[in-house]
Amino acid sequence: MSNLKNDRFIRALLRQSVDRTPVWIMRQAGRYLPEYREVRAKAGDFMTLCSTPELACEVTLQPLRRFELDAAILFSDILTIPDAMGLGLYFSEGEGPKFKQTIDSASDVEKLSIPDPADKLSYVTDAVSLIRRELDGDVPLIGFAGSPWTLATYMVEGGSSKTFSRIKAMLFEDPASAHMLMSKLADSVALYLNAQIEAGAQAVMVFDSWGGALTTPHYREFSLAYMQQIVDQLIREKDGQKIPVILFTKGGGMWLPQIADTGCDAVGLDWSVDIHQARQLIGDRVALQGNMDPAIMATNPDVIRQEVSRILADFGQGNGHVFNLGHGITPNITPENVAALVDAVHEISAQYHR
Repeated sequence: MSNLKNDRFIRALLRQSVDRTPVWIMRQAGRYLPEYREVRAKAGDFMTLCSTPELACEVTLQPLRRFELDAAILFSDILTIPDAMGLGLYFSEGEGPKFKQTIDSASDVEKLSIPDPADKLSYVTDAVSLIRRELDGDVPLIGFAGSPWTLATYMVEGGSSKTFSRIKAMLFEDPASAHMLMSKLADSVALYLNAQIEAGAQAVMVFDSWGGALTTPHYREFSLAYMQQIVDQLIREKDGQKIPVILFTKGGGMWLPQIADTGCDAVGLDWSVDIHQARQLIGDRVALQGNMDPAIMATNPDVIRQEVSRILADFGQGNGHVFNLGHGITPNITPENVAALVDAVHEISAQYHR
């Protein structure tokens, strides 16, 4: 199917037969690894780490040296697009991402221009090319972006938020400006993901981290519609290989059929979703990715193995499952527990692919 030495991940996304269930971990390049913390300290700050292709490549590859993961994911941040739009992204210690400028009015939205990935985001595509070369076909490389709604929450709120009060007020009071903002972001994300694909990404994922904060009508109108706009514009085949697309809305369990209807290849599931029910509902149309509770990673290898076994049994026999956590791995986890997870998935899943 491809020149990959291990194409299990791509095959699973396309619901083709595999020998074992593939596994990768959201935020697999991260602070739980001592070698990541070393490179992060050398970089000086998070944005330097993201925007230096050699450093981004190094931290992308680190988890693959330790664990038998079935995919690499580009090391970057979802907020690169709003930063490239000129909002001035920075990270304050212990508080997460912030923007120097926020979107407060219709005129602010009108002024936003869609960034050319070759110009403002070339450090990302350079990193993709470098990682792809260094991987040398061992496993596929995943490119990614934040969803328009999720990016907009940071741009309007000025950082992370618990209530999303400012942006939700915009949806209710000035939906025209909200639509303009989401549309610009959708076009920006599509361009950005296509640039990653051209640079060598072999699958792409859209992270809708805050979609679950919306009412159902607002989710459909302001999040899903714009993920659809992205899916419709993506390069879906390159060099004779299909480029699968994964959509993941955290807290989106009640909207799984609508997400599957976008034409994506796979739907990411958070830990609140019953994977057996999800498979009954949409698993004949798309692959499913997920969905172990990240909190379990703080326990011990025996408990992790039991939960891996349960999730694999709940999905059941056959193809179309990529094992993952239901959200990103947290910094307090020991690498030994990650090894236990990866090994358990590969060992236990073989029986479901005979």
